[in-house]
Amino acid sequence: MIELVATPIGNLDDLSPRAREAFEKADVVAAEDTRRTGRLLQAAGLKKRMVAYHEHNERHMSATLVEWAGQGQRIAVATDGGTPGVSDPGFTLVRAAARAGVEITMVPGPVAFVMAAVLSGLPVHGITFRGFPPKKSGQRQRFLEVDLASPHTLVLYESPHRIGKLVDACLEVYGDRPAALARELTKLHEEVVRGRLSEVKAFLAGRGTQPTGECCLVIAGAEVAADWFEAE
Repeated sequence: MIELVATPIGNLDDLSPRAREAFEKADVVAAEDTRRTGRLLQAAGLKKRMVAYHEHNERHMSATLVEWAGQGQRIAVATDGGTPGVSDPGFTLVRAAARAGVEITMVPGPVAFVMAAVLSGLPVHGITFRGFPPKKSGQRQRFLEVDLASPHTLVLYESPHRIGKLVDACLEVYGDRPAALARELTKLHEEVVRGRLSEVKAFLAGRGTQPTGECCLVIAGAEVAADWFEAE
């Protein structure tokens, strides 16, 4: 049996009883970063056999994990934080397990983009989650243009040292739409900045230092943006 286990995105107290039980019962814990997941397990008072499972070995390790599960071992899979398969390794393993007839299930829990979308103050009845955009400017612009006319609220992930470039690119593609920047979610210094993309840009420029922690950028869809502009 394989269990995809959602883990805290910042606050270790968010580890659910079911997640703890999944780790406790596992013969092997497959982790995106064994050191980080190891600290989580240590905080929970657990010590387990661990193997690395990340984007660079996902194809090979998916086959290995399915083989072990087929032999009767219980496998728990975790990413650095959040839900496996959401901008992290996972879908290859689900597909491999399904094809092999190996039982695979999920222990639900934190998802950063859902929390960011809800806290943004923008409509969440329709959300487009695109994960991390490409690093190169031309590819990033084409990536963003796909959602130019979409009515859905758009959610993107970005690293703290590239978030400024992403905001600039979004301003160029979407104009000065309503937006929100969420960072350090569930942590002591959780912060959500709401306004327009230009205000998010000004906030980042005014900090003087690079923000810490993974960032979630939430941007209004085309219809909401149009209504917002007309109301002013």
